[in-house]
Amino acid sequence: MALERTAVNPWEWSVELGYDQGEIVSGQTRTLYCAGQTAMSGDGKPQHAGDMAAQLALSVDNLEAVLGKAGMSLANLVRLNVYTTDVDLLFQHYGALASRLGAAGVAPPTTMLGVTRLAIPYLMVELEGTAVA
Repeated sequence: MALERTAVNPWEWSVELGYDQGEIVSGQTRTLYCAGQTAMSGDGKPQHAGDMAAQLALSVDNLEAVLGKAGMSLANLVRLNVYTTDVDLLFQHYGALASRLGAAGVAPPTTMLGVTRLAIPYLMVELEGTAVA
């Protein structure tokens, strides 16, 4: 059975921001729960201290790498949690994330949380996703 996704939006304002309030997924065969992805190099070194745009881009790249290793892509995301140490600064660069999701044809239900810090002190953003295929 092919994967079928149905957006659930009792209001339209979130669609304009690039995410759905809910999503019904049927026909799924596999679920991938991704650990939070940050701006870490392939050898586990934090990258781009103080640069939210670069950290966000690398975090998305790393999320895509995990998805890819499972035979999936951003198009398979059905849930995205975004953690950041600076919500206002992240909003200045959020369009980059939204455009990558849009290019994949998805608007997964998303929660953004401001946190005091992440596991490694100068990391500023972490992306945690759930994907189905």
